[in-house]
Amino acid sequence: MKRDEVAAILEEIGVLLELKGENPFKTRAYHNAARTLESISEPLEKIVAENRLGELKGFGEALQSKVATLVTTGRLPYYEDLKSSVPPGLVEMLHLPGVGPKKVKKLHDELGVASVEELEAACKADKVAALEGFGEKSQQKILDGIAFRRQFADRHHLSDALIAADPILEALRAHPDVLQCATAGSLRRSKEVIGDIDFVVSTKAPQEVLDYFVELPGVAQVLGKGDTKASVVLEGGIQADLRAVSDAEFAFALAYFTGSKEHNIVMRQRAIARGWRLNEYGLFRSQEETRDPQLRIHCRTEEELYRQLDLDFIPPELREDQGEFEAAESGKLPRLAEWTALKGSLHNHTHWSDGRNTLEEVAAHAQEIGCAYWAITDHSKASFQANGLDVTRLQKQRTAIRELNDQFANDGTAFRLLTGSEVDILKDGLDFPDDVLSELEVVVASLHVPAAEESENTRRLIRAAQNPFVHMLGHPSGRLLLERKAYRVDLKAVIDACAETGTWIELNASPYRLDLDWRHWRYAREKGVRCVINCDAHRLDHASYLRLGASVARKGWLTRDDIINTRPLAELRKALAEKRSRH
Repeated sequence: MKRDEVAAILEEIGVLLELKGENPFKTRAYHNAARTLESISEPLEKIVAENRLGELKGFGEALQSKVATLVTTGRLPYYEDLKSSVPPGLVEMLHLPGVGPKKVKKLHDELGVASVEELEAACKADKVAALEGFGEKSQQKILDGIAFRRQFADRHHLSDALIAADPILEALRAHPDVLQCATAGSLRRSKEVIGDIDFVVSTKAPQEVLDYFVELPGVAQVLGKGDTKASVVLEGGIQADLRAVSDAEFAFALAYFTGSKEHNIVMRQRAIARGWRLNEYGLFRSQEETRDPQLRIHCRTEEELYRQLDLDFIPPELREDQGEFEAAESGKLPRLAEWTALKGSLHNHTHWSDGRNTLEEVAAHAQEIGCAYWAITDHSKASFQANGLDVTRLQKQRTAIRELNDQFANDGTAFRLLTGSEVDILKDGLDFPDDVLSELEVVVASLHVPAAEESENTRRLIRAAQNPFVHMLGHPSGRLLLERKAYRVDLKAVIDACAETGTWIELNASPYRLDLDWRHWRYAREKGVRCVINCDAHRLDHASYLRLGASVARKGWLTRDDIINTRPLAELRKALAEKRSRH
């Protein structure tokens, strides 16, 4: 068992112990151990094999034994017994807003609630509001959270779908009977959340390929298998569908199953206007629905299909019927950004606040993946729950970063860490005064505790944008995909303010945020507002979010020039200085 899997189990053990009301020191030991494992740089298997677990902070004999057992056998009877002793519904309740382990235990002990359904019934009967530590507002928040999660019960984060799809796609491509293969649907269009995963293959042996698909590793359940389609449920709970077509049909099937529905309707209308018929099997010289290969207009690729309909090729990310046809007709489609153009991320955390890694580890990893720079923007002091930095600690961190950069310079290394802060937007201003912010290279201003009123949230964000020392607004809508709705904010007014002040807006590439939403970026681009694709990294592997953010930026019609962190370090520093010189 790998490091991250072991860390996840230790974290879950800590949660289960909290639900059972165990000693807080014991539960904290498991949470701390999980964080320690997440931060180690060498393989856990090597540490176990060399019997060096005891060198890790907080790892006593009991923890060493449990981790060694997990790594070497892939199982831990202690964990399995503990998990079976806690009703699974209690763990599910933890995903609701404002419901932590202590509250779940109280609900279970005093009301006998053991599932989300039972919790909902207790709320509707006004039993939860009467409990100490809850009240009417908490009860309503729980009901709203249940309704929100139910609304998106069959939806999945884009990142989870990509992780599930990649090995299947590789396996299908390796099959000798597969001629062409691709993902389709909302995954290919880079929607922030997806329903299921669609695969399209061309083959002369559809049954062999479909049989292979339903037997792939990771398939938990086969929902159905016919002559040209198979549907399965993967171990993570995502449904995956495979459609097998002939090679002559592949381009048409790929376009059709990529969608969106609205995009496909316009495509069919364009075919009809030319006296043709378009469906998933081809573009036909016919007024009637047909699959007659004699009537099919040969299109080897999607590019050729779009050309037949007098359109430039429309990238999958733009296929939402939101202006792409007008642009494709007139040759005005933008050349969308590629993730390889990104030089670094300007919003990231370390163990100085709520991140997992040291400055040295972050710098080494950023260099390893080919970045030219990486900004350190740990939380400001108002984010006390995230171990936010006060002015004294911030100054110490700046010194540590300067010393690291001096080492890089002495070694002839071009890479640089940039000093910064994710400063909280408070009711009456920013969490740090201007004289502190002016000393930082990068300032991200983020709203973490919103007001109830849209006008007040909008006012706070606009005021932050007007501050000459703020370079960008972080995750401006505050949404958490599949967990929490966006704050009540007039984003158009915020974008207008950023256009006036030269303030950038973050596209937070965390798969749980992807904020600012792609639907707003075209307006922002038209107003001249620049985007910054940021990882909001709290661990080394979060650096991979750059690629995810770029795919969503493409969906927002963004080009390389629209994105600040495609610039080399010298140009970036010039842009950072220009923001402050405008005031």
